[in-house]
Amino acid sequence: MRRIANEPAYLLHRYDWSESSLIVEVFTREHGRLALVAKGAKRPSSNFRPVLLPLQPLQLAFGGDAEIRTLKGAEWVGGQVMPIGEALLAGFYLNELLLRLLARDDPHPRLFDAYANAVAVLASGPAGALEPALRAFELLLLREIGLLPALDLETATQAPLQPDARYSLLPEAGIARSGTAGARAGLMGSQWEALQGALDEPAPFTAALALAGAAAGDLKPQLRTLLNYHCGTGTLRTRQLMMDLQGL
Repeated sequence: MRRIANEPAYLLHRYDWSESSLIVEVFTREHGRLALVAKGAKRPSSNFRPVLLPLQPLQLAFGGDAEIRTLKGAEWVGGQVMPIGEALLAGFYLNELLLRLLARDDPHPRLFDAYANAVAVLASGPAGALEPALRAFELLLLREIGLLPALDLETATQAPLQPDARYSLLPEAGIARSGTAGARAGLMGSQWEALQGALDEPAPFTAALALAGAAAGDLKPQLRTLLNYHCGTGTLRTRQLMMDLQGL
């Protein structure tokens, strides 16, 4: 039985396994998304109870070689408050994306760092940073799992984008000139090129965050269409919850 210790992680989801235990889905830096059984975690005396919270930086110890490993220890790293209000729902939205799109045991350390940065913005950033943080993370998620085409080329022809022309991001066609079949109004070619440059930076989340703020309104429907297509759903559960609450 292989044991891993001091592994940076975030809790994505938890559900009952028995009267006293939980199955927790976690996102770890070096081992990707994992399912762990937290034995006795529902007992009042369990050390896991106050620690296994979403959107909080953790260090985990776990072991086993089965599909569901055994959680041996969990510590709260600290230094970050829990997001509240819309920021909390936004954090659950990020978790749902990871649960739907990441395969288990597939490490993505750069994506983990981007997630940590996004959660930090949700927890303590200004209100206006929420949408840019979501868009920046969506871009990095799609790129890390191989679902984002090069943003500085027209996908069908591999021709460079015209800076003053508009292009759309389509699920099966990639970057296409707006006005072609199925392409709705998108971003200017210069904006797509700038986003590609940001993704290529050593600190891509920070670079993309700065650009996503200016383009958030046009970028959101482009990324939503692509994410819904690959998630196989018209509306994610957390997004529907956000809309229902806004309606109230």
